[in-house]
Amino acid sequence: MKVLIVEDEHTAVQKLEDLLKQIDPEIHVVARLNSVYDTITWIRNNEKPDLGFFDIQLSDDNSFGIFESCQVDFPIVFVTAYDDYLLKAFEVNSIHYLLKPVNDQKLRKALDKLTQLDNHFMSQKIKALLSDNSKPTTTTRIIARKGMDYIPLNVDEIAYFFTEHKLSFARNKEGLLYTVDQTLMELEDQLDRNRFFRANRQYLIHINAIVKFRSSDNGKLEIEVNPATNEKVSVAKERAKAFRSWVNQF
Repeated sequence: MKVLIVEDEHTAVQKLEDLLKQIDPEIHVVARLNSVYDTITWIRNNEKPDLGFFDIQLSDDNSFGIFESCQVDFPIVFVTAYDDYLLKAFEVNSIHYLLKPVNDQKLRKALDKLTQLDNHFMSQKIKALLSDNSKPTTTTRIIARKGMDYIPLNVDEIAYFFTEHKLSFARNKEGLLYTVDQTLMELEDQLDRNRFFRANRQYLIHINAIVKFRSSDNGKLEIEVNPATNEKVSVAKERAKAFRSWVNQF
């Protein structure tokens, strides 16, 4: 654990550091500062510590000036001889308030509080990540155009997207043709890649549209899809292995 000590009494600094080392030899004091000015400068120019121990009355001002002048985004334990600032301390990043003289028992409680908070927030982060991972991250519906009408289409009803004369189109399973405003590259980013494969620069194909495929003499794959296309749909030799793996997953 990396710890910052802000205290203007040398003996208090030494005692606090000795107690921390006794409780946990792995604790590393990254800096010992004795003024508001020096602390602000240090915070602005250094990596944040895991925990800070701040006295309130420092050599040039009280330590609340630090919070007014820079962003303190790490937890703080206030260590002071006065209890007058208790409420104000918890308006900032304070997780504990220790009255001097500090002893082993008081310090352990402060460190235990930090551990409890770390465990709590780690649990919340894990829950948030699990929640995010459970949400769909791909598009299931797109807006297409048929003449002057805008029509929402379920992407699983689309056999393939293709581009022609710099325009993008979607053809559904029944063979109906729609105009799409996105490029194939944009669609590829939005769609589930387990279901859609970018065969080449012209075609983005749904897995259920594939009827069969075969190897050609030049190493390419020729794909037959339903509904049929006006031209051959091929996969380059370099992409053939990826295509086979994609089809094989189902």
